[in-house]
Amino acid sequence: MEVLVVIAFILGYVGITLEHSLKVDKLVPALLMMVLAWVFVSLGMDGFTEWFSSSTSELIDITGLGDPERKALLQESLLHHFGKTAEILIFLLGAMTIVEIVDYFNGFSVIKTFIKTTSKRKLLWIISILAFFLSSIIDNLTATIVLITILRNLLDKREDRMWFAGLIILSANAGGAWSPIGDVTTTMLWMADLVTTLKLMEYLFIPSLINMLIPVIIASFLPPFKGTFELSKDNGEVNPKSKFMLYLGLSMIVFVPIFKTVFELPPYLGMMFSLAVVSIFGEFHSRRQMKVSHGGIITEVPKGDEQVIEHKSPTFLALSKIEMPSILFFLGILMAVAAMESLGLIFNFGTAVQEVMHLDVFVIILGLASAIIDNVPLVAASMGMFDVVANPTDSLVWHFIAYSAGTGGSILIIGSAAGVVAMGMEKISFFWYMKRISLLALIGFFAGAGFYLLERLLTGTM
Repeated sequence: MEVLVVIAFILGYVGITLEHSLKVDKLVPALLMMVLAWVFVSLGMDGFTEWFSSSTSELIDITGLGDPERKALLQESLLHHFGKTAEILIFLLGAMTIVEIVDYFNGFSVIKTFIKTTSKRKLLWIISILAFFLSSIIDNLTATIVLITILRNLLDKREDRMWFAGLIILSANAGGAWSPIGDVTTTMLWMADLVTTLKLMEYLFIPSLINMLIPVIIASFLPPFKGTFELSKDNGEVNPKSKFMLYLGLSMIVFVPIFKTVFELPPYLGMMFSLAVVSIFGEFHSRRQMKVSHGGIITEVPKGDEQVIEHKSPTFLALSKIEMPSILFFLGILMAVAAMESLGLIFNFGTAVQEVMHLDVFVIILGLASAIIDNVPLVAASMGMFDVVANPTDSLVWHFIAYSAGTGGSILIIGSAAGVVAMGMEKISFFWYMKRISLLALIGFFAGAGFYLLERLLTGTM
């Protein structure tokens, strides 16, 4: 049955990678892969001799267990993995909703006011720095969407926007790697208590900054970033509360790691608290504007001979706009990986890898692989490969995995969520990106990785 579980995962992942060719959303093969994997595990429970205990992170011998004990073990493992996955998904739902509430008040339009230059080179630096730091707070995907939207109001030529979008992808992915809330994979490691906020920033901020700076420095001398552009005088409609809601939303997201540190409670609880606070202010400000605004906050709905005022809650509207397909996709991926982890397949693979190559080489390969394969399953698998006793919280291998998986996806446009969304927004082709941006991303990846490894060598932590 182990073979069938692996086959189900491989076929499911092929379906995910061929999403556009098959014209089937990636959540479909992800969910099928998850269900089939656990069905095969259930059918084969009688014949398994080993089981990976997630609580102790070690293989246990189950040859002496009877049928009731095996069923109980299956249910216990399934509930454990679903609970851990649910923590991540609830965390992401909270973060997405806060971002949508900020967007409801047109909060991100405030960022455009920071751009006063008409020089393309200066704009490159401003946009790249914004992407680097913004992605560390609202995640690399959302930061990419926000900044490309701003670019559309600044640059008329699509070819220019494509170049800028390419550097936004690099900068956003680099910025997401050093923050526990900047990338899904880093969040996974953080919520599993494999990395802590302060150590993550200490170890990865400079390597991630180098990963962003080197490509931007090189790109600033390229022809597409020479010359000027005409700065638009129209900044669009700005809600009076835009600036307040932007700063409140960003502050409350940043508060989540503080909440975890102070109260030693799971991060999703902190994110729910932050969502509640932002929602309270969102509801308060939207109701105060009912008498003076009709800009999507209130609508008049005919009902018989009378007019009924319908108040649309910003929280309700935000929840209706979040990307549920992505949430279900992560559910399918993480639970499918959990099935293979429970059988000990991932742990045994990790043990075999450590016998044939240096761990740092393997992590670099993992980073390069994330340019082709989604980094979520790669990191999920790596979390079950290594002995947590030998590699405890803040072990340098976990931080290197966070860096490699987070930034390696920039090498190809399909390697990260930020790349995929930019691909769709600006119609960037796979080969256009590979010809013009991939080499910059590769240079940045190895520059940052080289600094990380060199620093470890010089400090004697290899």
